[in-house]
Amino acid sequence: MEYMNIPEQIKQYIAGQAEPKRKGLEALHLRIIHLFPMAKLWFLDGKDSDGKIVANPNVGYGSYTIKYADGTTRDFYQVGLSANKTGISVYILGIKDKTYLAQTYGKALGKASVTGYCIRFKALKDINMEVLEAAIRYGFEAHDEN
Repeated sequence: MEYMNIPEQIKQYIAGQAEPKRKGLEALHLRIIHLFPMAKLWFLDGKDSDGKIVANPNVGYGSYTIKYADGTTRDFYQVGLSANKTGISVYILGIKDKTYLAQTYGKALGKASVTGYCIRFKALKDINMEVLEAAIRYGFEAHDEN
């Protein structure tokens, strides 16, 4: 396979999605890039070291260092975006309080399910974009404070 840079991989990944998922992912991707133009871009194809698919491919933005209990560290993205079976997932990573997203944004988001670090919804029309944007901003700002 020929090498593709990360923006090309992201573009191909989004283009390969069915409507309306494609339009939603594209709109969110462009919005995040507009809000955080200097954020590092990531593309994870969802495959493990053996090439087996173990997760949905996802696009990441920003960078922070995860510290594991055993003392090891790993750089990873702060905010992620992925297509799932029924729609779109937005990941807000590195939040210490696993109830924060649901308590702060859950009710105001619209038709979305919110877990400790994931906001999942079927289509952009089902959610309040301003509230989602506030959650994404929090995802970047929470790491600036560490």
